[in-house]
This record gives sequence, structure tokens and C-alpha cells, in this order.
Amino acid sequence: MPVLLLTNDDGPPSAASPYVFAFYHHLIALGWDVKVVLPSSQKSWIGKAFHITEITKGRYFYPNKPHGLTGETSETSRPLKDGEVAEWILLDGTPATCANVALHNLYPGEIDLVVSGPNLGRNTSSAFALSSGTLGAAMSASLTKTRAIAVSYGTILHPTPTTYFEPAHVLASRIVHHLWSNWGQDEGGLRSGEVDLYNINVPLVEALLTDQGLKTLWTFMHRNSYGRLFKAVSSAASEPSVSAAGPDALDPPSTASTSSANTLAFEFSPAMEGLIHPEESSLPPGSDAYAILKGWASVTPLRSSFAEPPAEQPKDVEGRVWKMKL
Repeated sequence: MPVLLLTNDDGPPSAASPYVFAFYHHLIALGWDVKVVLPSSQKSWIGKAFHITEITKGRYFYPNKPHGLTGETSETSRPLKDGEVAEWILLDGTPATCANVALHNLYPGEIDLVVSGPNLGRNTSSAFALSSGTLGAAMSASLTKTRAIAVSYGTILHPTPTTYFEPAHVLASRIVHHLWSNWGQDEGGLRSGEVDLYNINVPLVEALLTDQGLKTLWTFMHRNSYGRLFKAVSSAASEPSVSAAGPDALDPPSTASTSSANTLAFEFSPAMEGLIHPEESSLPPGSDAYAILKGWASVTPLRSSFAEPPAEQPKDVEGRVWKMKL
């Protein structure tokens, strides 16, 4: 039986992490032995960061039926009690930390595939993907030569009808299973020419409820950019609230008042309209952003590296030496 590690960047089941508990059960139903290691709290927009000056501490977590929203934590492992589903692990660290610690400290040599998600909100296009803790965890796993898949559910309606959740889980778990059984080839891949990781995006739209379901496309990542991500606030403002609406939110809640004074205090409050509602003419057909605009699911093969522009370079080292006039 293959062993799968499930992680995310939204943390344990909550309003900010509404998908992980049910998705866990769908992966179990596919025959996987699923280990779960999650950040202890939401860690969205943190990318592939590691905390290197703090001790990463963890606790065992025992989610209860039916939704996993309650459960005991324990400093040590213990047998399950009535109503508890499984033993999960929560780490006070980033998603990338969760993936690395799970692979090398908690379950060394045991994990065949890492799945990160499902994220609350889309992770299409480079502006979202490069900031995503969901992709950060998958990237962390792939950089240790472990197959990895990031899964995200795009929020289209606010609030999202809960009837969309189950068909999204069905589709996403089927895609994960198909990718595992038909993993692609990439001559530049880290694992003997395999694709490093995949990025799945499932938009939560009404078509999920139809007999046909969503069209699913092989896509490439759209390159885009963002503008202002922070706004000035009063220097006396309290800690900012974290939106449960995910990165798709156009107007995340704020507890801080806008400052008119020249103070150096800023709150994360991204201007999202252009990222969420781009002009269709600006999106290359076949890109992940184009797919979600059309209401289609996307699967994007990725490499664990910064991309390099195509260029004809001499093959010998001496031919690559810079020669600059002083």
C-alpha cells in the first residue's frame, strides 16, 4: 500500500481550513496509507519559507467525527479514543517545514507521495504560486526527490455553496490517483527524468454538480504580476486578522484602522481585483489562469527551480566566461 503524506498551509480543520478533513477521507478511500502533518495555524502566502532561528515544536492532534473541527491535542502519542478519527501531527512551523520534517524526521524513508492542500483559494498564475504555502510544501518535498502534488480549490462565489465541496474532493482525489499511476517524464527532473511536482486547481463552480463535471486541462503557468500588497495603518493597531476567505478574497477583513499619519505601520491587504478578474484577452489560452476563468480544472507540471529564459550558450565552460572591458 503506497504511503501518502498530507499537509497544507491552512492548518487543522477550521473556517480557514474547511477542506482537509474530508479530503483526507477521500484519499483513505483510494487505498492510501495517509499520514497527516499540518501547520498548527494558518500559514498562507508564506511560500517555501523555513524558520531557522526558532525551535519547531509539535503536538499530536486527534480530530473527532464528523467534521474534525474539535479534537484533543497531546504532547505524546496515545491510543485513539471513541469518536477520534486518526492521529495527526501539528507543527508550529511553515508548510515547507512540515513537509521536510515529516519526510526526514517523522517518517524517514516511508513516504511515496506528498499532497499539499486542498488550499482555500486558487493557486493559478505565478503571482499566486510563488507566494503560496501550499506550493511551498510541495516544492519542499520535490526538492528532497519525493513526488509531490499541490491541490487548490478556487473560490468563485462568496460564500461558496457547501454542495460544491464533495464533488471537488472526488475530482481532486481522482486526479491525484491518476497522476500517481501515470507520472510524467521530464528530462530536467530531479528524480531520474520524472516531473518534479504537479499543481492542481479546481474551481468551485456549479458545473461540479452536473453529470459531465468539470473539464480538466493540462496547462502551463501564466506569468503575471501584482501591485500593492500592504496598506498603511495606525501604529497603535492590533494584530491583523487573518481572512478565512483564502487568497481569492477581494476584500479581506481588517481590524486595523487606516492611518493618515506618516507612521511606519503596514497591514497585509492586497489589491486583488486584477488577479482575480483579469481580462480574458490578457490570458494565454492553455494557461492555468485561462482555465480557471473558463471554470475548468487545471493540472500543471512544474520543475523545482527558478526558470531560465531560453538562450543558446556555448557548451564548453571557457566559452561561458564573461569578458568585460574595464
